[in-house]
Amino acid sequence: MGTAFFDARDKPEVQPRDGDAVSSRRDPVKSGLRRAAILQSLAAAFWIPQAALLAISGGRIAAGGGLQGVVWPALGLLALGMARSCFDAAGGRLAFHIARVELSRRRQIATAALSLSSPIDRSRKASGKAASIVGEQAELIVPYLARFYPGRMKASLVPLIILACILPVSWIAALVLLFAAPLIPIFMALIGWRAQAASEKQLVATGGLNGFLLDRLRGLATIRALDAVDATALRLRRESESLRLRTMAVLKIAFLSSAVLELFAALGVAMIAVYVGFSLLGEIRFGTWAGRLDLTEGLFILLLAPAFFEPLRELSAVWHDRAAGEAALKALDTLAAGGLPIRGSADATVGAVTGAPAIRLENLAFRYGADEPLILNGFNLDMAAGEHLALLGASGSGKSTLLSLISGLAPCADGRIVIGGAELADDTAGSLRGAMAWIGQKPHIFAGTIAGNISLGRPGIARGDVTDALATARLEKVAEAYGGRLLGEGGIGLSGGEALRLAIARAACNPHLKIILADEPTAHLDAATAAEVTESLLLLSRGRTLIVATHDPLLAARMHRTIRIDADCIVREAAE
Repeated sequence: MGTAFFDARDKPEVQPRDGDAVSSRRDPVKSGLRRAAILQSLAAAFWIPQAALLAISGGRIAAGGGLQGVVWPALGLLALGMARSCFDAAGGRLAFHIARVELSRRRQIATAALSLSSPIDRSRKASGKAASIVGEQAELIVPYLARFYPGRMKASLVPLIILACILPVSWIAALVLLFAAPLIPIFMALIGWRAQAASEKQLVATGGLNGFLLDRLRGLATIRALDAVDATALRLRRESESLRLRTMAVLKIAFLSSAVLELFAALGVAMIAVYVGFSLLGEIRFGTWAGRLDLTEGLFILLLAPAFFEPLRELSAVWHDRAAGEAALKALDTLAAGGLPIRGSADATVGAVTGAPAIRLENLAFRYGADEPLILNGFNLDMAAGEHLALLGASGSGKSTLLSLISGLAPCADGRIVIGGAELADDTAGSLRGAMAWIGQKPHIFAGTIAGNISLGRPGIARGDVTDALATARLEKVAEAYGGRLLGEGGIGLSGGEALRLAIARAACNPHLKIILADEPTAHLDAATAAEVTESLLLLSRGRTLIVATHDPLLAARMHRTIRIDADCIVREAAE
């Protein structure tokens, strides 16, 4: 987990997670998309009077009419064309704006849920996969909302309006279109089921590959040290090939859906063209309500027949957006659902703890999930104010879990935690956490200067505070050697011991610090480096309450008291 400063001011605003709150926000989105779809449908419907004017102009020209007979229809065509462009542009802009707003809202909910989820939550997604969902896959929501929703309403309204306009002219032409149209959505629905399943698998593969790459980049030095570069490259090749196959499967389905629509649309238009052509030649004398088709009526039907299938063709083009968008929404909702939450509110004040506080744990119980066994059950502990305590025990015995519960990074299943006379609860956890610092065995180092990594941009930290923190962590020589040079991302350029002492310096810059939680601070360090880290940690903890989870007997011996945790057996050891 590295080093963390629990400052309530830095916590993101909590967004509603429950289904009712999310549903209440969907209505404005749907109503806005409905308005956008109506605008675009009106724009498409303007083609009907345009087709009528074109047909009238063609009939007048064929009858020997001059330029004067087509001037007014031409002006009408121009006016309708301008109105059509304006309506279509307004609908498209409105749909895109609503889609972007909804994407931002869902991203905010997902990132807030991630930031408030416990770092010990076993269901929490890897950072690479979560970043892929929020940053890359979430973008698929925009074409889904901006194009598919309006396209679906347009495909439902415009063909019916065109059909109603053709029916008074020729009942057989309307009948041909009426039989050809339903076949398209039926086959599109059948193909859509496969497309959605393929899209979900493709998004999972993409997230998995991103997570794999991020993990391997973080451990690149270890991979080289273990001579595992070739094995990693082979694994990357297999993952990439799997993603390629899944992506091609999605594209095949998308091309198939387009081919099906084009086939039925072409057949429908061809049948209308054959009927109109033979009617104008006098070979077919039925299909109209009176007499036979004239040139104006035939042109009107021929101009409207492709427009009848145009909304369905557009829907086919965005059908893949629906499958990909719904898969992205499902992935974001999974992130937003969260798991084990961090306790505390966003508006808590910092610095509520005055002086090194006493800590009391009463009948503490914890489990990772509702169906999982208890990790801790009936745990009791009393720490005096300013006491230094070591938690010794095997891996998995619950030492790190205890630190997480004390800091409010996970809710306890039963019992209570009292810090400085205040019970750790949702309304107090934020302020209590503001007086804590977490020092882990692998602190995260940002790309930047040593001074920047210590201050972390927190307000009120002067250069003198950073200098004092460097002295506490015994890091002056390292800071002097680096000067203003930048550290690499992840602490490239620092040794493990220097990174840990940098974490101690970060904690020393917290003016509200009263409690220090250290999780295996000397793990994987040689004896000399571990001794340096121990001295820096003890210097920082003077006048403060310190709890250390460790396997290191030398570090434990420097504490006031030691508690050994061995599964269900807790043995208290007196201090030396």
